[in-house]
Amino acid sequence: MKKDEVIRIRKLIQRYAYTSLQLHEAAARSMGLSGTDHKYLGFIMQKGEMTAGELATLTGLTTGAVTGLIDRFEKKKLVKRKFAKDDRRKVIIVPDPGKIKDLLEPVYNTFQNKSENLIASFNSEEQKILETYFTKAIELMNETKDRL
Repeated sequence: MKKDEVIRIRKLIQRYAYTSLQLHEAAARSMGLSGTDHKYLGFIMQKGEMTAGELATLTGLTTGAVTGLIDRFEKKKLVKRKFAKDDRRKVIIVPDPGKIKDLLEPVYNTFQNKSENLIASFNSEEQKILETYFTKAIELMNETKDRL
């Protein structure tokens, strides 16, 4: 592939990333959340119950920032805190999947359906190319993140 073609695709990927940030920020605002809180809520939904320390490690946030995050989610009744039976100093974050789903679904339902239709419009070979690109791009981002 020629250098100018690589640059054109790289710029398209950057535009995709920026547009994704804008979409998630707008979606978060419509739900009464900040863009970052909205994304961290996704981490919690994906992982399920976890300790505050695990959330700090997963997100890269300080324990103090995680405390504030949990406070904001608890205020909206999206999560609750419970103490570990073996160590009351350990706080376990328990998401309320029903409330989180009720918050997210109206915003993302149409977008998710259209995204799935878009993916389905590609043939198997094209889908494999997309999967390969995103898998390798995620690995590259994780490698870079881990070096920082």
